[in-house]
Amino acid sequence: MNRRPLGRSGLSVAPLALGGNVFGWSADKAASFAVLDAFVDAGLDLVDTADVYPAWVPGNHGGESETIIGEWLARSGKRAQVTLATKVAKWSPRRGLSPANIAAAADESLRRLGVDTIDLYFAHEDDADVPLADTLGAFARLIEAGKVRAIGASNYSATRFAEALAVSAQHGLPRYEALQPEYNLIARKGYETELEPLVLREQVGVVCYYALASGFLSGKYRSEADLGKSAARAGAVGKYLNGHGLRVLAALDDVARRHDATPAQVALAWLIARPGISAPIASATSAAQVDELAGAVRLHLSDEDLQRLDVGG
Repeated sequence: MNRRPLGRSGLSVAPLALGGNVFGWSADKAASFAVLDAFVDAGLDLVDTADVYPAWVPGNHGGESETIIGEWLARSGKRAQVTLATKVAKWSPRRGLSPANIAAAADESLRRLGVDTIDLYFAHEDDADVPLADTLGAFARLIEAGKVRAIGASNYSATRFAEALAVSAQHGLPRYEALQPEYNLIARKGYETELEPLVLREQVGVVCYYALASGFLSGKYRSEADLGKSAARAGAVGKYLNGHGLRVLAALDDVARRHDATPAQVALAWLIARPGISAPIASATSAAQVDELAGAVRLHLSDEDLQRLDVGG
């Protein structure tokens, strides 16, 4: 499988990542284990989670996703086949990017995951109250201690991400080698206008989230009545049920028919074909869903396909 670099970190990954936000939410432990097995068996490797996942579920506290992944790693013995990414800054007990918080959060994530090293550790959101040099210095100490291999940033503006790269260069600190923004076929302007030129120029890997727009680009939701199919997704998906969203679905349908593929596969293949994208993130709650999503890696879109999708988008 054609692997893609995560910036200049020396790490490379298969071009599709698995989102761990559903583990302990819409996928219980048994379903999560089946999903993880199917993902690795498909030749894919980047598993993305966060300490806060999924604290929003009634009865949860946060850390459930990392714990499930850790139990699966211990049971499966597949640590060497996985590139493991997690995040710090959004979970209320470990909010922010102060050096002390980063150090404590990393140790707690390592313990829940049952590993010695996090391959890719993300700042989950910016923290304007902490100097960038202090945050990057804390990440540097984790790398020096062997607890983290490379770092990334999620939900940073182009201005702040560029500033972080400049601070790294100025102070000789590790730089963010990956960016995790929202990006998909229906939400394009924010990324393409400001972030895409920056990451291409600076050779930063991109691991984008909401790759399927919370499931809307699967084609499962085409009317208000369809929102009842998933209580977990209805709120997020409903905002796309408008003229623009339906035009995007029509374009996906057209291209999917040409390739005997599904809309989800086409939406992911479109992202995989975009310059600078290392791996879009998609979540799954069953092995069958993993098999479908993995088909995107083998789907080659023609110039005509890409043009049709641009019209739709």
